[in-house]
Amino acid sequence: MKHDLVVFVPGITGTRLTREGRDLWDLSLRALLGAVPPRKLIDRLRLPEGIGDERPEEPYAVEAAGLVHRPTGLPGLLTQQGYPDVAGLLTGLHPGQFVVFPYDWRLSNRLTAADLKRRVSVELERWTQQFRTAYPKAEDDPKVTLVCHSMGGLVARHYLECLDGRETARALVTVGTPHRGAAQAVRFLTGHGAGSGLLGRAAAALAPRLNERLTRLVRSFPSVGQLLPVYEAVRRPDYPDGYYDHLTDIDAGLPTGTVRDVFAFHDEFETALRNNLRGHTDRSLPYEVRCLGGRAHPTVHGVTVHPGREPEFHYALDDVEPWSGDGTVPAESAFAAWALRRTDDALWNGHRHGHLISAEAFGHQLDAIHHSRSARDTLADDAFGIVVPEFAVAGDPFDLVATGVERGRAVRAALHAHGDDRPRDWVVLPEAEPGERRGSLTAGPGTWVLTVVADRPDTVQREVLTVLEA
Repeated sequence: MKHDLVVFVPGITGTRLTREGRDLWDLSLRALLGAVPPRKLIDRLRLPEGIGDERPEEPYAVEAAGLVHRPTGLPGLLTQQGYPDVAGLLTGLHPGQFVVFPYDWRLSNRLTAADLKRRVSVELERWTQQFRTAYPKAEDDPKVTLVCHSMGGLVARHYLECLDGRETARALVTVGTPHRGAAQAVRFLTGHGAGSGLLGRAAAALAPRLNERLTRLVRSFPSVGQLLPVYEAVRRPDYPDGYYDHLTDIDAGLPTGTVRDVFAFHDEFETALRNNLRGHTDRSLPYEVRCLGGRAHPTVHGVTVHPGREPEFHYALDDVEPWSGDGTVPAESAFAAWALRRTDDALWNGHRHGHLISAEAFGHQLDAIHHSRSARDTLADDAFGIVVPEFAVAGDPFDLVATGVERGRAVRAALHAHGDDRPRDWVVLPEAEPGERRGSLTAGPGTWVLTVVADRPDTVQREVLTVLEA
């Protein structure tokens, strides 16, 4: 594995989308809320209706211009810190051995998987011709290790099993990948992405307008529909507690074609996987699967659909299991059950979805995997969760909650600019109830990094928060 080609596949919003050199996605929520006319904004990024698995033509085409390195995201669905220098996390990596695969994350994952296949073919042929100079004692030709964040894992596994990528793969590493989807996508695509009880008064008043504009935009993105949950995530209000249906069994306010497509997308993968395994007597994969995820944070798992009323979103599917995740992807979905037998076979940590790759622990885990060492010694199990609003308004106080905090630990929080390693103006979060700390913050307009620290020992959680002008 040490001499293999490493290909990094980012997640949704992780690639800069540009047109004529202009970064189209780097638009503030202020623009979404009216500083730029909504139709003008949508025209910059929307896709034509019914595009399916096709590639857009002008004026809808964009260029995938590299990784995003600053905080970004889709408010109400996910945020991320911006990617670090992933290649720099791997010790002993030689020039030409690491490849970044940027892509248009609006498009169908089927199309992106085909693009990944073409890119890997070219890059692996190039590296195969070069690697002996760096690794003269290697016992075999290099293969490919795919390191994938979030939706990138769905792209990669489709390439591996549906497009014959398994023949050249050594390993697949998924980090926060929604292998069975995420109920948070139901919130987002039904116009309820921003609406938590933690919003300040001014933010709550703006939320319907933000939801309407974002939902109208991303309903044109096939990729977002392919993030919908394919596990039983929907409960009718007249059903007994704990009994859930699939999205195909009940009208949850989603486009019918979108729901059909996500189930077809997963069925294609599962059918290909079964067919491919039949060709092996031991019914094992020809590549190794490493699965990393977070499971310390309250995470939306399901929804109750009320006819004629607003849907109700749930952070647990029953009162028995300890339901958690990374704040976006439920732990049950982040686990690659199609490849691993036990949840303990995955590598779990306490970081949020957008911070999984930026966290220091990930670098140690990835380097250990690359050098075929155990990554379990790099894990820190002293985690706690946080719940934060989807956005805020300048000068309008908003709440944040720290959960799972052991008694006697002090918790403090601060907002700071990206790249500022020394947050100031810490606010102590007092105990609201056993295991929970709750407090309020305010900030000026801008995109901020929220850092929350619990002491003894110091454990850090981070999230991105956009603050609008009042």
